[in-house]
Amino acid sequence: MKKIGITGQAGFVGNHLYNTLSLDNSITLVPFERSFFGNKELLANFVGECDVIVHLAAMNRHEDAQVIYTTNIELVNHLIEACRTKQVQPHIVFSSSSQEEKDNLYGRSKKEGKEKLVQWARQEGARFTSLTIPNVFGPFGKPNYNSVVATFCHKIAHNEIPTIINDSEVGLIYINELVEIFIRSIKDSENPGGADGNIQELKIAPTKNIKVSKILSLLQQFKSDYMENGIFPNLDRDFEKALFNTFRCYVPTAHYPVKYKKNTDNRGSFVEIARTQTSGQFSYSTTVPGITRGNHFHTRKAERFAVISGKALIQLRKIGTDEVLNYYLDGEEPAYVDMPIWHTHNIKNIGDTELITLFWINEPYNPEDADTYFEDV
Repeated sequence: MKKIGITGQAGFVGNHLYNTLSLDNSITLVPFERSFFGNKELLANFVGECDVIVHLAAMNRHEDAQVIYTTNIELVNHLIEACRTKQVQPHIVFSSSSQEEKDNLYGRSKKEGKEKLVQWARQEGARFTSLTIPNVFGPFGKPNYNSVVATFCHKIAHNEIPTIINDSEVGLIYINELVEIFIRSIKDSENPGGADGNIQELKIAPTKNIKVSKILSLLQQFKSDYMENGIFPNLDRDFEKALFNTFRCYVPTAHYPVKYKKNTDNRGSFVEIARTQTSGQFSYSTTVPGITRGNHFHTRKAERFAVISGKALIQLRKIGTDEVLNYYLDGEEPAYVDMPIWHTHNIKNIGDTELITLFWINEPYNPEDADTYFEDV
């Protein structure tokens, strides 16, 4: 069992990496807390337990750029000191930034921090990998901090008006793609590489180059189609699918459940369950009173639960949190709730009659699909 520790575990990239690694039974995660950097003993104990340390902890923004530089250099110094105190040589995977090529203090802090870790690795005979990453986007990023995508998603979903300061082309990588690269580096810990044997520096190329105005246009279209009219956009293209999954995680929880328009005449009633611009699969289930279905989560799929008969409780909980969202639905007023990625979800029949639920998911059902993971709400 390889033991992995992640500094900055609670941050945007760290949280996604931690959650994804937690699904791998061949890995043991060593918990990290921000306070460790302020306590030499705790930090030394942390590094002493790790075979691999992914160093993500860093300050990205502050009104005083000098504080950013000083903080990031100190974090690297503390990490090296802790390794020397414990006399351990874990493989350190360092998250650098494309900003290191620019003349700013944040970029300098990344470049000089990397140089310090390279020097330590050479002196100690340790393995070191530096990953220089482009702009990252994905669910749960902080608006006005992690990326322009996070800022736009939050503002648009909350009826605010975003502004474009510089309509340049940006290179982006989706968080799931970046996590895969980190995991490959972690699992490659015993294989030397690079000119210095154990020293490896990799520059990660963006998977999408796009103008800021185009990002804004797509997100505004998502709001119009999805939030206002309940239409799923085309999810056949990887970038649009990733952007939509990101956007959905900023939709206010009060948006659900969304009531359907029910058309009734002397023949009965008709309800349109889902209108999409993409392929997908429709299915339905019947559930007897008191039974709960689900208790799993997805990492990439869009899914809709539509209650058309009976009474149901739908519960969602974001992975890594304790807050449970409860939605009560009744077939007398047909409504739906959509399942965001990285949210455990279930549906329970809380009525006295059979519950009939219609499901739509944007990919065909596959019982062996690794995208579905089980965890109780």
